[in-house]
Amino acid sequence: MTALASTPSAAPPRGRADALAARIEVVLRYMAEIPSALLVLTEIIVLFVGVVFRYALNNPLVWTDELASILFLWLAMLGSVIALQRSEHMRLTAIVGKLGGHARARAEALVAAAVSIFLLLMAPSAWSYSADQWFIVTPALSMHDTFRTAALVVGALMMLFTALVRLLRLGWKDAGFGIAVIAIMAGLLHLGSGMLTNMGNWNLVFFFVLLLGAGVLLSVPIAFSFGLATFAYLATTSYTPLTVVVSRMDEGMSSLILLAVPLFVFLGMLIEMTGMARAMVTFLAALLGHVRGGLNYVLLGAIYLVSGISGSKAADMAAVAPVLFPEMERRGANRGELVSLLAASGAMSETIPPSLVLITIGSVTGVSIAALFTGGLLPAAVLAIALALIARYRSRHEDMTGVKRAPFAVIGKTFLIALPALVLPFVIRSAVIEGIATATEVSTIGVVYAVVVGLLFYRQFDWSRLYPMLVETASLSGAILLIIGSATGMAWALTQSGFSHQLATAMAAMPGGKLGFLGVSILAFIVLGSVLEGIPAMVLFGPLLFPAAKAIGINEIHYAMVVILAMGIGLFAPPFGVGYYSACAIGRLSPDEAMKRIWPYLAAVLVGLIVVALVPWFSTGFL
Repeated sequence: MTALASTPSAAPPRGRADALAARIEVVLRYMAEIPSALLVLTEIIVLFVGVVFRYALNNPLVWTDELASILFLWLAMLGSVIALQRSEHMRLTAIVGKLGGHARARAEALVAAAVSIFLLLMAPSAWSYSADQWFIVTPALSMHDTFRTAALVVGALMMLFTALVRLLRLGWKDAGFGIAVIAIMAGLLHLGSGMLTNMGNWNLVFFFVLLLGAGVLLSVPIAFSFGLATFAYLATTSYTPLTVVVSRMDEGMSSLILLAVPLFVFLGMLIEMTGMARAMVTFLAALLGHVRGGLNYVLLGAIYLVSGISGSKAADMAAVAPVLFPEMERRGANRGELVSLLAASGAMSETIPPSLVLITIGSVTGVSIAALFTGGLLPAAVLAIALALIARYRSRHEDMTGVKRAPFAVIGKTFLIALPALVLPFVIRSAVIEGIATATEVSTIGVVYAVVVGLLFYRQFDWSRLYPMLVETASLSGAILLIIGSATGMAWALTQSGFSHQLATAMAAMPGGKLGFLGVSILAFIVLGSVLEGIPAMVLFGPLLFPAAKAIGINEIHYAMVVILAMGIGLFAPPFGVGYYSACAIGRLSPDEAMKRIWPYLAAVLVGLIVVALVPWFSTGFL
């Protein structure tokens, strides 16, 4: 082998394939990353200018929202490309991760082949859909809508090339295996189309339970699993043109409300980079650090505050844990205990505005986002109190040797340092509640505020991190938005089948009336949160269940808080909860070491959830 490799003309085909694949990947990476970074910046500038002209100058610009909407779909699709290139699309890896080398390679080949076949189906449908949009012209800019929807075509093709390059790098044998399995499955679906059609709505079990479940368990990214199951269902059992799926994806991804997702993600990164998060945590530690279990309260309070800014659970935990964990361990705390509390605090804070799940619910159900922002604070506080009680009990043996109350001068100094950071959550919430800006626009106010405070007050602004942060924002946002798009297409298919009406009827007929409906919803969303995560679960089932809840007299804001907190428990509960593994990664701890310690904290969150479900006032008292 060494002799062959030393002669260029005799180099093995695998080496040439890897070299070609690497060059293609580099080109595709820059084609996606540079425009995405520029798009994030442009969106911030356009929306902030719109706020200034409308509110400060009383001279609204009619074209800002229109331009932001056009650019947004491009940002979503190019971000999806980056997420695929980086393997950052959300997927379940618990099973595939345990496979050995050869079996793991075959599984990865299946994933790449499944992603490729979805994109092969999507690309021509996106082309047809985009061409049809030429006849739609925007009112302010007079642009043909094809310029916007072309993002679906470009994004699908770039992701297709990325998936095919990944197949190429796996080698011909593994790639051939993946392609063969997918081809056989497609052939079997074609041959069995008549039987599946005659099954009526029972075929939904095959497509959206068995086929979808197999894709998720095989580690196919959730967005692609949703899309592939929907395409397979429509192509096999109906004559519906597949362009409908792409049009539903466009509808799901293009809501201007969802532009808050990338902007709040970027804001969360700014909070950490400028030192604002550290300043808040330092002040809380000076205030409560001398109390037994006080740093546990600081952790809960810090997550409560930071969650109100970043909207990203991973960013929240990453901003708080490195600051507090060293001192907490010095006092004798077990790292498994700390990671458990960190994960449970993530579940506790799911309803704190501007949570991305709150924004998603408002987008897909039509519930007022301002009302959701107002209603989300008290339910989280109830859960925080429940967690604080458990944390206090479990820290009763904490070593307080040498720990002294911080002098008032120190507390005052840290408060003054933290004050600009502490003000930001109130600025954001006040701007939305007072009508100064929408939930989307207010994120740009937060971004500008964080930049000014970072530069002038904290004097901590690492310009070299700006480009990577913009690209990371696009990647995470693309992963989220593609899930929303594909889940919207899947929800449409379920609605057209009549399943939504049947589900709503069945749940409304549950014994126990309102309490029975809430109980079933809690159990369902705990399971959904652990498997699908909050956003795709809400996009799929929110439009189905919220009308049913309203029909039996449950306030929509109250119902939203209950199901969000239930999904939070599922998201952070082992062994499937993705959030739990994020907390372990941030705490640099093996998941096995924290698993036995997290259950009392999750039980406290569950008790708090039950209290919120039984007392609607916690969700609606300040509306």
